[in-house]
Amino acid sequence: MVIISQSDLVKEMSVTMNKSVVELFAGVGGFRVGLNNVNLNMHDEVNENRTFDFVWANQWEPSTKSQDAFDCYQKRFGVSPHHVNEDISNIDKSKIPNHSLLVGGFPCQDYSVARSLSKEKGIEGKKGVLWWQIFDILNIKQPPFILLENVDRLIKSPSKQRGRDFGIMLRSLNDLGYGVEWRIINAADYGQSQRRRRIFIWGFHQKTKYFKNFSQLNENKIMTNTGFFSSVFPVKSEFSNFSSLDISKKYYPDLVSVSDKFAYKFENAGFAINHHIFTSKINEITETPIPLSMTLEKHVSDKKYYIESKIDKFIYLKGNKKVERISQNGIKYNYSEGAMSFPENLELPGRTMLTSEGTVNRSTHVVKDITSGNLRLITPVEAERLNGFPDNWTNTGMAERKRYFMMGNALVVGLIKKMSPHILNIIENE
Repeated sequence: MVIISQSDLVKEMSVTMNKSVVELFAGVGGFRVGLNNVNLNMHDEVNENRTFDFVWANQWEPSTKSQDAFDCYQKRFGVSPHHVNEDISNIDKSKIPNHSLLVGGFPCQDYSVARSLSKEKGIEGKKGVLWWQIFDILNIKQPPFILLENVDRLIKSPSKQRGRDFGIMLRSLNDLGYGVEWRIINAADYGQSQRRRRIFIWGFHQKTKYFKNFSQLNENKIMTNTGFFSSVFPVKSEFSNFSSLDISKKYYPDLVSVSDKFAYKFENAGFAINHHIFTSKINEITETPIPLSMTLEKHVSDKKYYIESKIDKFIYLKGNKKVERISQNGIKYNYSEGAMSFPENLELPGRTMLTSEGTVNRSTHVVKDITSGNLRLITPVEAERLNGFPDNWTNTGMAERKRYFMMGNALVVGLIKKMSPHILNIIENE
């Protein structure tokens, strides 16, 4: 892993500032749907306002011949040599088109770094290769801006060294010349139809005007009204647990030392610039969410969604229980679970969807049908609505089980729609 030096960064950065976007781990196109306010017309054709020009996208599902997400992406956005269905680790990063914005929802994995036998450089842990693929692209292409999404537990992983993985990310981004801002957002807090908590990461290169302006802002202002996220998702003026930390080479000579020694309590918002971390717990100014009652289809006659024969199983799965289990070392312990609403409260937004949605599972949504009054699963269309996708977005020939799986993996596109005008304004101001 070779990092371009800061002097070379200045010489090499030749990206023309435009509205070009590269989408990594594209799935069924959530970032593109959100940034370009995409919808489907009555003829199942895509309407895309093309605020942003998506010049390259990559989607690859390992260990399976079926590439349903990529097939959906191409069905909706067209077959193109710039839509790539290949393992990102096998791609020559220098051949990815220049772009102004890199986006992607990458998996949360192990980011540990180890010393090679020669002790000349760090080598990445096998489970964290996807983050290092992003790192390589940033190192080679140096896009001015980055927008990434991940599960909120990223800031607390791994359990034995809390905050290490996120610390490695922040340090590696700062090493590449990027300032970083992050925020954990519950989509329902900002008017969406799902209680889905995810971390969003905004990065900006030191060669941008945005970086220069940001570096002169007051920390309190960044957290409450002038930062990227506080400008789009309002928060209250007071915050708590504010702390800062130096992650420069003075304390952590390289990424290996970060991997070995770093531990830190990250709050739900913060930023890192010039190897200094600032974080605090912020309080949202919330909007009224969309309740489940507004996302349900009016006439669901297909009996395969109804659960008469499975009601007892669902009652058990969603009920209060204490189960005796045996650990790997043979020790008995009691595993407890609290009760969940059964059926779902239709006046609340949906719970976080998982990839197991639609199966007989504790996390699966069971609703009272608004026409018949009988209990049923949510439909694939309703799952799409919970994430803000157009109806039937994933109805492209994939199995129905896969349609639920895609939505369990997807982001809430309504949040990206809210960010889109602000990102456009930032790029135009460059």
